[in-house]
Amino acid sequence: MDQQGEDIMHRQPLRVALAALLSLLLTATAHAATFQGRVVSVADGDTVTVLTDGNTQLRVRLANIDCPERGGQPWGRKAREAAAALVAGRQVRVETSGKDRYERYIGTIYVDGLNVNTQLVRDGHCWVYTRYNQDPALPALQAEAKAAERGLWSLPPAERLEPWLWRRRH
Repeated sequence: MDQQGEDIMHRQPLRVALAALLSLLLTATAHAATFQGRVVSVADGDTVTVLTDGNTQLRVRLANIDCPERGGQPWGRKAREAAAALVAGRQVRVETSGKDRYERYIGTIYVDGLNVNTQLVRDGHCWVYTRYNQDPALPALQAEAKAAERGLWSLPPAERLEPWLWRRRH
């Protein structure tokens, strides 16, 4: 084999790797989007439905946080009420980072510039979802809410169970 043939053979794995990387990046960014609309439903503290300006309903799971479950977990109903007080019927902007296994958009919701996800942590209505958290500021806000016994942190310690653990048990 001549020198040119050897050069092509050595470059082939690099080309395959670069093509795979490019494909991965395009797939990841293909799901990222920003949209606006009005919140028409609040399922629980971390899941809402937004009616977009294009008249399409999109379910959004709030990124980086996990609220107590509405169906029986302590503070679940109050977390839903807190989220509803912030977003129900309001015009919002949603910055998404993809979809979850239930085809909900994973996103950060803003109302008049207020980051709703962050506010729910600050007010003690949810946990930072440590497994998926991408916001380095949230753990400190959660620690502040806990120290001040805001929201669910006012519950007796025995009633404070992370939602991901609560779901496994129930």
